[in-house]
Amino acid sequence: MENMNDINTNRKGQSKTWILIVILIAALALLAWLYLSTRSRLGSLLEEKEVQRTELQRELDSLITEHNNIKVEYAAFSDSLTAKDSIIQANALEIRKLLDTQYEFYKVKKKLDRLRVISQGYLKQIDSLYTVNRELKEENEQIRSSYQKEQQKTSTLMKDKEVLTEKVNSAAVLRAYKITGMAVRGSGDKERVTDKAKRAEKIKVCFTLGENPLLSAGAKNIYIRISRPDKLILTRGKGDDYSFSYKGEILQYTMRETVNYQNQAIDLCTYWINRSTKESLPEGMYVVSVYADDFEIGQTSFELK
Repeated sequence: MENMNDINTNRKGQSKTWILIVILIAALALLAWLYLSTRSRLGSLLEEKEVQRTELQRELDSLITEHNNIKVEYAAFSDSLTAKDSIIQANALEIRKLLDTQYEFYKVKKKLDRLRVISQGYLKQIDSLYTVNRELKEENEQIRSSYQKEQQKTSTLMKDKEVLTEKVNSAAVLRAYKITGMAVRGSGDKERVTDKAKRAEKIKVCFTLGENPLLSAGAKNIYIRISRPDKLILTRGKGDDYSFSYKGEILQYTMRETVNYQNQAIDLCTYWINRSTKESLPEGMYVVSVYADDFEIGQTSFELK
C-alpha cells in the first residue's frame, strides 16, 4: 500500500512538472510572437517616419530652391530684403538639423509651414518692389520724354528767336540807295561830269539814306571810302583824324558826313577834291563804299580813262 501511494505521489509530481513546462513553452511562444510583432510594427513605423522625413526634406529643398530662384530673378531688389532672406536661411538650417537628428516631424512640419509663410511674404515684398520700380521707370520715361519734347520746343523757339532777331537786326540797319560816283570839273552851274582821269578835279558821290523806323533817330556819321585802281584810298589827310573803326579794324576814309537822321529818307552828295596840281588821278576802276554804324551800307564803282 505504501508503495502504491509513493507511485501515485510521483505521478502527481511529474504531472505538475509537465504542466509547468507546457506553461513555460506557451509563455515563451507568446513572448516570441509579441517580440516579432512589435519588431515588425517598429520597422513599419521606422519606414513610415523615413518616408515622412524624405517628404519633408523634399518640401524644404523645393521651397529653398524656389526662394533662391526668386533672388536670382529679382537680383536688383534682393539686397533690399537681406534681413528677411537671413531669417529664411536660418529657419531652413534649423529644419535640416531637426530632420537629421531629432525626427520631431510635428515640430518640423510646423516650422516648415511657418517658413513657407515667410517665403511667400518675401515674394510679395520683392514683387511689390519690382512693381514700384517698373512704375517709377515708366514715370521717369514719361518725364524724360516730356523733357525732351520741351527741350525740342525750347530749341525750336530759340532758333526762331535767333532767326527773328537776325531779321530784326538785319532790318535795323541804315541802307544807302541810288549810290553814284563820278569825276567832275568846275563848280556850281559850271560843274561838268568827266570820265577823263586827267580832267578830274573832284570825285562826287551821291546817295540816298533809306527810311527805317526801326533805327534810333539822331546824329549819324556816314563814312565814304574811295579806292583807286591801285588799291590806295583817296583821303584828305593822313592819321587818326581821317580814320574810323569798322569790325574791329581801323580804316582810312575819303569823306565823312554827319547827318541828323530822323528815320526819314535823306539825299546826300559829298565831294573829294583833288588838291594836287602836279599829279592827276590814275586811270582805271574806282570803288566807292559807304559805311555807317559799323556796317557797309552800300557800294558802287566808276571808271576813269
